[in-house]
This record gives sequence, C-alpha cells and structure tokens, in this order.
Amino acid sequence: MLQNKIYQNYFIEIIKTFLTIVLGLSLIALTVRAVNFLELIVDNGYPVTTYFQYSILNIFGIAPKFMPLAFFISVIIFIIKHQGDSEFIILWTSGVKKLQLVNLILFSSITVLIIYLVFSAFLTPLALNKSRQLLTADQLNSFLPTIRSQQFSDSFKGFTFIVDDKVNNEVNNIFIHDTNNNLKNFSSNIGNVSSTTIIANQGIINNRKMLLINGQIISSKKKEEVEVINFEQLDISLSDLSTTTIKMPKLQEISTLKLLSCFVKDSNEKKFCNKDAKKEIIPNLIRRLILPFYIPVVSLLCSFLLIKKNINLLERMTIYLFTFLLIVLTELFIRYTGINYQIRSTYIILPFVLIISAYLILNYKLKKFNKIYE
Repeated sequence: MLQNKIYQNYFIEIIKTFLTIVLGLSLIALTVRAVNFLELIVDNGYPVTTYFQYSILNIFGIAPKFMPLAFFISVIIFIIKHQGDSEFIILWTSGVKKLQLVNLILFSSITVLIIYLVFSAFLTPLALNKSRQLLTADQLNSFLPTIRSQQFSDSFKGFTFIVDDKVNNEVNNIFIHDTNNNLKNFSSNIGNVSSTTIIANQGIINNRKMLLINGQIISSKKKEEVEVINFEQLDISLSDLSTTTIKMPKLQEISTLKLLSCFVKDSNEKKFCNKDAKKEIIPNLIRRLILPFYIPVVSLLCSFLLIKKNINLLERMTIYLFTFLLIVLTELFIRYTGINYQIRSTYIILPFVLIISAYLILNYKLKKFNKIYE
C-alpha cells in the first residue's frame, strides 16, 4: 500500500511539473506575441474584450508546441531531485523493482500523450478557428477596424481607403477609391461609371455607415470622361462591400475529422481536399495524431539515467542531448512527410519501434545490473 502511495505521489509530481512548465512557457510566448496582438486589436479599432478573448484562444495554439520539451524537463527534474536526496536508494533497498519506476514514468508519458492528443487533434483547431472568426465577425460588422491612420486599407474588394488621422470613430482628410462600383450611385450616369473617387475633409463612421463632410465625388467614365460633384455632407452605406478577409479557415483551423475526410472516397469537403492541398494536409494530420506518440520515447530515453548509480557527466549529457535532438528532429521532419512516402511511413512507424526497443533494452539493462544503486 505504501508503494502505491509513493507511486501516486511521484505521478502527481511529474504531471504537476509538466503542467507548470507548459503554462509558464506558453505565457512567456504569449507575452512576446501580446505586442503584436495589441497592435492588431487597438490599431484596428477592436474592443478590449476582443483582445483578451483572442489572447486566451491563442494559448490553445501555443501550449501544444511546448509539451514535448516540457515533459522532457519535468522527467529530468524528477530524476535528478530524487537521485540527489537518495530517496531512490531507500526504494531499491526496500525491494522495489527498478522497472517499476520506469513503468511509472512511462505511464506518466501516456497521460501526457493523451493530453497532447486532445489538444492537437481537437482543442487547438477549434480554438484557432474561433479566434479567426472572432476577428472576422468584428471586421464584417464594422468598417472602423479596417482603418489605420496614414495607411491604405484594402480589406474590401475593389475598395481602397486612407485617412490622415483617426480618433475613435472620427476621421480626417479622407481618400476613397472604388473600382467595384459600390459608390456608382453618386454619379449622374450610373451605367457609365468605371471607378469612383471621394475626397473629404472629415468623416464619422458608425458600423457600416459613414458620414462625410465637405468634399468631392470624382466619377471616372468608361469613355475617359470625368464628373466632379461637390458636397457638404454625404451619407455612404458600406453594407454591400465584400471583405477580402480570408473566410476559409487555414488547415490548422480545420477539424481533424474534416481533414481525415479528404482521404475518404466521395468526401463532401472537396473545397480544400484537392491534390496539392493534400501535400499540406498530411503533415498537418501527422503533427496532430502521430507526433504525440513520441512522448513515451522521451520518457524511456530519460529512464536510462536510472540504470547506474554513478552515471558520469558524459553519459548524462549524451542522454540529454540525444533526447533533445529527438524532440527537435521529430518536429523538423514533419514538413517532409507530405512529399515523400518513405519519410511519411518511417515517421509513423518509428515511435512504436523506438518505444518497444527502448523498453526491451531497459528491461535487459536493469536485470543485468540487478540494482540501480549498487
């Protein structure tokens, strides 16, 4: 019973350390990105609530990237800590099998694998899709977020907009150029307009409507004629503008089930399942569904630290380096799985081969040395 309690405490310790490291690294990465988020939100006129919602949703996209490294660090901390205070020696002398501790670390890795899999396959695509929809919805409901002072805005098809200054919903020195006939109604000859330019001193924007003050409407005709109309006030409705914002989600925002459906005959998701897209879909699916299975490999490689009592610095650093390289290389080689069948097959099979091989070698070594701290 005491052994079970000890194992339970060890398991909780590893998982707590893992979660703490993931959260810490994710918050650091989010802080670095927060400047760009803040510029995106504030400069484009989105409400503060959108900034916080967008940031929280992006944590789900950041956290999985740190999970392999975080688990590696958490296992190393666990082993070094209990080797240093001689707690393992007490376990071995009390009859605890060395392989039992390896199994505990392996079980911890399977728990992390499940967490990683839930995030990468389900939560992350959902959160990223929601974050995109959050910005798109605000942009579609209001014209104001698309405007930046002294920068051309082309967020709407055929509609270019620039202002000298923007304060809240008021803008100054406005230039509008429309080539999509959204503003052709302001011309005396609607059917003959090729483009419309509006210049105004001031403007007030309310959602998809704009009030312009003191300006000119310049309509270019198809026969190289130009019509100029002066105005004191002009109401413009922008409700018919078509946004150029990407409405189709990116691959990382599409659900795993939908991506898998691309490889099912007569799939209903043909819009993103063409032959070229599949070269990008395959690495994306492998990242979500196969990469987590390298976590148990990390746990077993770290477990080699338990074989000998007096493991020297070179052996220790070799295990650290080899495990770290595995984490890096598994991430790097994902991109090649979409274009090369051999690499793809190897990548999918390799974690299971490594798990079995490493476990058998550990089992052999532990039996050979009989006790870890002899």
